[in-house]
Amino acid sequence: MTVAVHPRILDSRWTWGVASLARTLRDSKLETREARRKLQSRGKPYYRLIDSGLHLGYRKGQSGAGKWVVRQYAGGQAYLVETIASADDVSDANGVGVLNFSQAQARARALRDERSRASGWMAAYTVNDAMAAYLTFLEHERASVADARYRHEAFIRRPFGDTEIAFLKAKKIRDWHRSIIKIGPRLRTKKGHEQRYAGLGSDTESKRRRRVSANRTLMVLKAALNMAWRDGHAPSDAEWRRVKPFEGTDAARVRYITIAEAKRLLNACEPDFRLLVQAALESGSRYGHLVRLRVSDFNPDTGIISIHHTAQNKRGGHVVLSDEGLTFFRQVCAGRPGNAVMFNRADGTPWLRSHQGMRMKAASHKAKIEPPISFHVLRHTWASLAAMNGVPLMVIAKNLGHTDTRMVERHYGHLAPSYIADAIRAGAPRFGFKPDRKIAELGR
Repeated sequence: MTVAVHPRILDSRWTWGVASLARTLRDSKLETREARRKLQSRGKPYYRLIDSGLHLGYRKGQSGAGKWVVRQYAGGQAYLVETIASADDVSDANGVGVLNFSQAQARARALRDERSRASGWMAAYTVNDAMAAYLTFLEHERASVADARYRHEAFIRRPFGDTEIAFLKAKKIRDWHRSIIKIGPRLRTKKGHEQRYAGLGSDTESKRRRRVSANRTLMVLKAALNMAWRDGHAPSDAEWRRVKPFEGTDAARVRYITIAEAKRLLNACEPDFRLLVQAALESGSRYGHLVRLRVSDFNPDTGIISIHHTAQNKRGGHVVLSDEGLTFFRQVCAGRPGNAVMFNRADGTPWLRSHQGMRMKAASHKAKIEPPISFHVLRHTWASLAAMNGVPLMVIAKNLGHTDTRMVERHYGHLAPSYIADAIRAGAPRFGFKPDRKIAELGR
């Protein structure tokens, strides 16, 4: 008997994404009459997934031969169910009205293909299909889609793209997840050239960062698969639910600079860039937010900056300034029209995405801040110093644009004054240590 060909059926023993001819699947409960005889009689068939969205079922009655049933996903949480033949429980299979397990699979696929030809049946749902739907969802409903799109192109598309999600196995996903930490950071590579990678660091922090990156990529894949499963494109989410992220990847302590270092940094900057650095220190705002500000975004009466939605913050928000920050922004905006860009380069051109990196590095070296800091450290500096000065974490979170305190507690909670720290310093034992007066701490 001719077996119908399904171009996307994957043999789990083969490389991810390599298509093959449809093969006869094994099932210890259904493939022999002896095994089926041990099953309990019931109205609901015993189903076996044989293709994406296609199940072969065996319904066992109280007596006589059982029936082979085909269940095909029709979209919208609906299925087409049809009895196709009797099982070879009593009579030998004849390939027509009585089928063995292998023949029943072939008949189920043939029925599926016949329906496909007759009604333009939807193609098998792959990881690429799931990722495309998920990226569209992120673009319209959530924050940044850029990171998820990058991880799809860099880590997901090649190993999994053409794989039907119904045939994904936990072991394949787990092996892939572990393989990511063996790849060095991707380096900027010219289009059309082979991707370049940095070397693998052997220190603890480098290993932690690779695990963090692998976990984030796994989260993107699982989010797309979960969305596909909820939309009815997979019979179960069990396989990827079994794959767990690496543990022990809690965020590293954030770096911040002292007031003295901040002053040295400001003095080391060129005048146009100094304004941006001062604005970040006064507001805790991201570089991307600051370079988009217009004069009208600053309200001198309330001392508030309005942050418009961006890839990092689709909700937008407001930043409350200190008295010093209010004075600074008043000076920057004085006498300028509301539609003017608040911060421009010395030649009048706008600050672009990559303009801050080398300038921060040069200013850090000049200010003797080693290793050099990134622009984002200025945001951490505002939050860290605010926490140490007793500003409630909820207030810090609100000013940074977070919806809750989880991120702030993770990064800055240890810096905030607490009952435990106060109690230890007040009541812990003293042992009479006398400092050597010849040793003095150098200022940072």
